[in-house]
Amino acid sequence: MIDPTSGLPPLTWLRAFEESARHLNFTRAANELGLTQSAVSQHVRNLESFLGRDLFIRKTRVLELTEDGANYLPSIREAFALIASGTRAFTGSPTGEIVRVQCNMAFSVFWLTPRLHRLYARHPWLVLDIVTPIWDPERQASQAALEIRFGRPEEMPESAERLSCDNFFPVCSPGYQGGSVDLDKAILFDCAGTTGTWDIWCKASGIPFSKAGNVNLASTYVISITAALNDAGMAMAHDTLVSDLLAKRQLVKPFEMSVRQLEGYYLFPPSPHAMTPARNAFLNWLREETEQAATSRL
Repeated sequence: MIDPTSGLPPLTWLRAFEESARHLNFTRAANELGLTQSAVSQHVRNLESFLGRDLFIRKTRVLELTEDGANYLPSIREAFALIASGTRAFTGSPTGEIVRVQCNMAFSVFWLTPRLHRLYARHPWLVLDIVTPIWDPERQASQAALEIRFGRPEEMPESAERLSCDNFFPVCSPGYQGGSVDLDKAILFDCAGTTGTWDIWCKASGIPFSKAGNVNLASTYVISITAALNDAGMAMAHDTLVSDLLAKRQLVKPFEMSVRQLEGYYLFPPSPHAMTPARNAFLNWLREETEQAATSRL
């Protein structure tokens, strides 16, 4: 006997509803659940009776969610996701989950991937899905287990955790202009939309800036830094992205002056209820790596 005052319909009814909404077909939902079509249909009818409203419009060979059904579905899916993540955390089983990490292209190329060998040496079972969205990152971020975002402090929510406090400065290849850089004759590259620009660096350095309007712009640091790596000119860069390249002498700093960068890399971690062993393993490694990188620059 179901107690309607409890507010909790049976899990079998909810699972039948969620699968039927996923497939918009009782037969396909039944195949997914290992039940008969009539059993799934009856579970949904029981749930509708419990709720006192229709969840589907039943048509020939196809279902259509009612407005009530469409409004109810996200809550049910969120509840199942919460149960699944809680179960994974309780059992301590890290396998079977692909951890989706969203971050910008430059961070992925110049910082994250060169360090992945250390991650896999510690956690060879871990599987990542690294996403570098160009369009509509806000929408895609909701689908990621965690996000690393580049921006100014005022752009970040209180829950964001700052991973870096960088300086910005010019870089070029060791052989650019024969190894003797002349700023007036150099080709310059900036990353658009950031505060770490040639104009600001020159003002802080006390160097007259004669190339306003003649600086090449790129939508990502991957372009501007790669241009510098290939002798095309000098790029404005910051510690997180080029520390490894400087250590390997693939890039050099032609000037000593560095300026504090307003932007930083921020971590948007999973909410506590969504934490799993796999996500926790990646987060612990990420924090250790960023702390080590910051310490090495002191």
